[in-house]
Amino acid sequence: MSLRIIFMGTPDFAVPTLAEILGAGHDVVAVYTQPPRPAGRGMAERKSPVHAFAESSGIPVLTPKSLKAETEQNQFADFRADAAVVVAYGLLLPTAILTAPRAGCFNLHGSALPRWRGAAPIQRAIMAGDEETAVMIMRMDKGLDTGPICLGETVPIGPDVTAGQLHDTLAQCGASLMVRALAALERDSLDCVPQAAEGATYAAKIEKREARIDFTRTAREAHNLIRGLSPFPGAWFEADVQGKRERIKVLRAELAEGDGAPGKVLNGLTIACGEGAVRLVELQRAGKKPMPADAFLRGFPLAPGTLL
Repeated sequence: MSLRIIFMGTPDFAVPTLAEILGAGHDVVAVYTQPPRPAGRGMAERKSPVHAFAESSGIPVLTPKSLKAETEQNQFADFRADAAVVVAYGLLLPTAILTAPRAGCFNLHGSALPRWRGAAPIQRAIMAGDEETAVMIMRMDKGLDTGPICLGETVPIGPDVTAGQLHDTLAQCGASLMVRALAALERDSLDCVPQAAEGATYAAKIEKREARIDFTRTAREAHNLIRGLSPFPGAWFEADVQGKRERIKVLRAELAEGDGAPGKVLNGLTIACGEGAVRLVELQRAGKKPMPADAFLRGFPLAPGTLL
């Protein structure tokens, strides 16, 4: 027996879950995703990764800008789904949507709830220096990531893991976890328990001002910022070369030995921080591809003693 599923998701993080649900034999009767957006140099409208995957799989795709209208809510209810699966969809779900599927709506969230509720749990966990996180399946309620937890799996965060790497790991773990949750739902054996009352934190959306590397912070804090924002939006610093000020993204770094004034280039691309130092390993100039430190220095020399 398979379940009638409405899938709601938008970015590439959600695609593995949709693929696993289809592979498990469930009947995905519709996919909801964000409308196409202008993207790229030509700003042509581009379908979301979930949209493209669903179309290639022959699934009807809906792209409402809002689910507040009664007509949208009636159309959703008309699918008579057993459950809705929500993975990084990008719209708030009104009560009429949450209660339309027979068994409710189930969200895949990339954190150890109640820690890091909100929009950027992967980045915030790394930026805070967390040593582990989780993927969790939650039965949704009206709150922001406050619903009861049905299944969860802890995932370690290595000392040099980037947000991009953790994103991919959590996407795959979460896809398998969601299929397990749906299998339990089929058997009527999916138990969901309330989230802990203590330990809640909010993973706010990353703001542009946060991406600038503050070398007055400790080396560990700078390192966590760099890997937490890699590959997007990318932590950055500014430097002068040949009289021109340029913004440089840092995609990978590692802790290093050394001391000096914060922001001082010690040797190569070892940079002094408020405490300790970081070695910049992979960088990216505006309009160019990422490159290792030695290649970067050949085109953008930073002499020892330079202050960033």
